[in-house]
Amino acid sequence: MFTANAGVVYEGKAVPSRFRHPERQREERHFNEWFTKKGYEVITLDAEMYFEGAGDLLGFPEFWFGGYRQRSDIRAYDKLSTIFQIEILPVELVDPRFYHLDTCLCPLSGGELLYFPPAFDAYAQTVIASRLEQDNRFAVPSSEAERFACNAVCIDRQVVLPTGCPETMGWLKKHGYIPHPVDLDEFLKAGGSAKCLTLALD
Repeated sequence: MFTANAGVVYEGKAVPSRFRHPERQREERHFNEWFTKKGYEVITLDAEMYFEGAGDLLGFPEFWFGGYRQRSDIRAYDKLSTIFQIEILPVELVDPRFYHLDTCLCPLSGGELLYFPPAFDAYAQTVIASRLEQDNRFAVPSSEAERFACNAVCIDRQVVLPTGCPETMGWLKKHGYIPHPVDLDEFLKAGGSAKCLTLALD
């Protein structure tokens, strides 16, 4: 269901996920086979180097953020940085409601960021603030973060996000984005939203 967790694809390379929990580990073989059939250079991580795909790795052209602690292992990011030849900044997730990075952080195409600061430890909040000016960071209110407002999909100036997030939508409009609220409540029950349902293949 949550395609974002299949792995990460970038510049012809695919790194499939290594799931922490046995319930999802059976998915790994199917993702590996799909990436291989589609012609990607498939690079697998060690069996216990847990990494849950694009759910925990996302960012900007110059650098990425890598979420860790709850699902992914911080050790994976040194390896992934080498594979993809891009700087990865590990950020620790401390709120169990926001178990993947894409549930509490959304990079936007213009260089701005939606995020929910309490989902991160103090050091991670400092790291994020050091890379983005305050005017480019929108701290999503708690009520909208719980509806996974940050679990949005941004393509150019279009942003798909769950319904019930008026403050986030207002900030997006103010910054030149066109929000598209979609009723995703059935997916929210399972712990995901718009971003969890997608995987970028470029």
